[in-house]
Amino acid sequence: MEIHAKKRFEDIKRNVDLHIEKYIEIKYPEIVYESMRYSLLAGGKRLRPVLAIETASLFNVPIENIMPCACAIEMLHCQSLIHDDLPCMDNDDFRRGKPSNHKVFGEAVATLAGDALLSFAPKLIIDKTPSTVNSNIILKVLNEFFIAAGVDGIISGQIVDIDSEKKKISKETLDYLQEYKTAKLFKLAIRAGAIMGGASSDMIEVLTHFASLYGHAFQIYDDILDVTSSIEVLGKTPGKDAAAEKSTYVTMFGLDEAKKQTLFLCKQACDILKTNNINSDILLGVVSDISEGVVKCS
Repeated sequence: MEIHAKKRFEDIKRNVDLHIEKYIEIKYPEIVYESMRYSLLAGGKRLRPVLAIETASLFNVPIENIMPCACAIEMLHCQSLIHDDLPCMDNDDFRRGKPSNHKVFGEAVATLAGDALLSFAPKLIIDKTPSTVNSNIILKVLNEFFIAAGVDGIISGQIVDIDSEKKKISKETLDYLQEYKTAKLFKLAIRAGAIMGGASSDMIEVLTHFASLYGHAFQIYDDILDVTSSIEVLGKTPGKDAAAEKSTYVTMFGLDEAKKQTLFLCKQACDILKTNNINSDILLGVVSDISEGVVKCS
């Protein structure tokens, strides 16, 4: 990512962090709020909220209008990570370089903290979005949120992921898994920003296609890092895909082919931005970061 885009990304990220901390205050029963805040404030790239804010900015949306939605999307993402780490799911002891939520607060509290985030997030959109924003737009954004959060979104992705362990699956199933487990939240972020900005249906579909390509590239790159990186870089336990006998592009097609596919998806995503005159250094930059990371992987 170019230096000026990186600086703007970091500025938005810091703003998101400040708002997340402000939105969730600790009150009785303290432990559930502490658990929610523990995972929310444990770091992370904040990719999804930044992408929502950046997309909205393309349509001149004031940042205060999109911020509650952006933070809600991060809360949904965080909820999925808390539950993903549970012993009944992917069973990981680390997340973002720190002990997973259930390792600190126990499985029961971690489960409930995830549930709390899932319900807190849409209420945040309703309560904190400025009254100047048309209510029909808020309803459309909420609809996008519930689709991504539910059985037509990341839940189905997680189900297929679990069901695919220790099995040989088709490429079509693998693509479905990546679309629903990973790309859906990127699509939510970008579609929410575009809807908030009153973008045309055609432009929303263009941006949705970009988000899908980016999401698939992001997931394959994550699978590549699982076999080439360390816990210090990943922030979670490496080598878990192989240990769980999960099907990924790396396990199905090999490391070299996975790298080629990631670079191909990144090129397609960049081409969409250029072809449709979408001038965003941040959108272009997050794709370039993946391309550069793949090239550096040993």
